[in-house]
Amino acid sequence: MARYKQLLFYAAKLPPMAAEQHKPENKVEGCVSQVWVVPELRDDGKIYWTADSDSQLTKGLAALLVLGLSGCTPAEVVSVQPGFIEMLGLKQSLTPSRNNGFLNMFLKMQKLTLGLLAQGNGNGSS
Repeated sequence: MARYKQLLFYAAKLPPMAAEQHKPENKVEGCVSQVWVVPELRDDGKIYWTADSDSQLTKGLAALLVLGLSGCTPAEVVSVQPGFIEMLGLKQSLTPSRNNGFLNMFLKMQKLTLGLLAQGNGNGSS
């Protein structure tokens, strides 16, 4: 129960996402809830993320990823292994569908990052 309260806390602290960013290319597939993630590559060479969901619990999961991956270089984002999810201790607290959704959010963020690298927008330096 404490983990759920923490996720709801993170959801409440997540900055709002502009409605126009709720586009198909930003939507995370494979989630029961609707989830969108958007990267912004800034002049410092680091990616900063925004996210939104129609479910507060899922929004909290997205907020964890936003907090963890914002301020990373593209190379750092793509080098993170999905095993970190188990290290967070969330897997045993979430339903299988929420675990799957969390993994899909993470993989979508990596895919969007690879897209930035392919466009030549990510220098990968620290």
